[in-house]
Amino acid sequence: MLQPLAHKRILLGVTGGIAAYKSVDLTRRLREAGAETQVAMTPAATAFVTPLTFQAVSGRPVRTELLDANAEAGMGHIELARWANLILIAPASADFIARLAHGLANDLLSTLCLATDRPIALAPAMNRLMWQNPATQDNCRLLARRGVTLWGPGVGEQACGEIGAGRMLEPLELRNLVVQMLGVREQPVESPPKTPLVEPALLAPHDLQGLTVLLTAGPTREALDPVRFISNRSTGRMGFAVAEAAAQAGARVMLVSGPVSLKTPPGVERMDVESAVEMHAAVMQRVRQADIFIATAAVADYRAASPADQKIKKTRDALTLELVRNPDILTEVAALRSHRPFTVGFAAETHDVVHYAEDKRRRKNLDLIAANQVGVAGSGFESEQNELHVLWEGGEKVLPLADKTLLGQQLVALIAERYRIAKGAR
Repeated sequence: MLQPLAHKRILLGVTGGIAAYKSVDLTRRLREAGAETQVAMTPAATAFVTPLTFQAVSGRPVRTELLDANAEAGMGHIELARWANLILIAPASADFIARLAHGLANDLLSTLCLATDRPIALAPAMNRLMWQNPATQDNCRLLARRGVTLWGPGVGEQACGEIGAGRMLEPLELRNLVVQMLGVREQPVESPPKTPLVEPALLAPHDLQGLTVLLTAGPTREALDPVRFISNRSTGRMGFAVAEAAAQAGARVMLVSGPVSLKTPPGVERMDVESAVEMHAAVMQRVRQADIFIATAAVADYRAASPADQKIKKTRDALTLELVRNPDILTEVAALRSHRPFTVGFAAETHDVVHYAEDKRRRKNLDLIAANQVGVAGSGFESEQNELHVLWEGGEKVLPLADKTLLGQQLVALIAERYRIAKGAR
């Protein structure tokens, strides 16, 4: 079994919150990946999970006290700060984020974070209103500017019964992010070489409050007869993840979706369509309300010129179909002379990904394009993971292989950044 975190040392900080129970599984997954994992808990965290539980899973004594007579004989907290390759705080409560942002060091964990020059990553977990509070948002922005990485939070049902942003990311998601930061990425032997990785965008909060985002997602179906249709392998997961992230960032989100088997993300207005013509009509009806347009849908380029009214019968060995071009939704939106939104396209390619994506961006006059390679095991269509090469005029960024939910958050953060820059330049 490949251990991408072999010889890596992770200091896992656990703060007070119900999500602390997930950190037990996170500890196990980090150790499975080969990492030495040392757990440090705040006093509040011990009210939710006992130190003995973490000790049993990590195989190491758990640190809970700053002034531990045995450990401090050798300045133990400083040694811990030097020992780790990464300090990961999961869950990171609103209280801990506030204390870290303001440089307080009144317990072991906050002291460790101040006494280290190693990377720090936070996995926020709190009630949705606490996460949305301007104080929390300001604290996160401050930490992000100082180089602290924020992973999440996720969106969904919370322990308090509310639904929204504030859930700690799942242990496997966090393990994968640690691997991306410190380890060796697993990939099938038969996979072609990938674009060299660069650091992913920080998942710092980006305020889209007051903006309207219009998205397309999923495949389209082009009828041949009442039974058959032309379509593609898109599941809509990437588009729905982007819609969820945009809503989490405070935007009004309108999602035009082709036929998919996915639940509508919280806070998203959804319109279901089937064909490219229907998607075109739905987009053009709403696009002048949008500040940002993101075209993640895999729209069929062609449709049957004359779909049959009845099922086509198998009467001969060969069948010829006449196809006609579908409207190019992305091109039409980008060409608008008035009320043109910041326009983001997607490019799914099987080879020469960056070359074809950059050509598409220039031809269609897009503000930004996100390209991914399809036809590769473990990424793209029909996969829960993806990786993107994002291009704009004069710049690019690679968002490494990750769960589509996390990738959607990273992409929205980058879109928000580029949108603000574009608006500032006008």
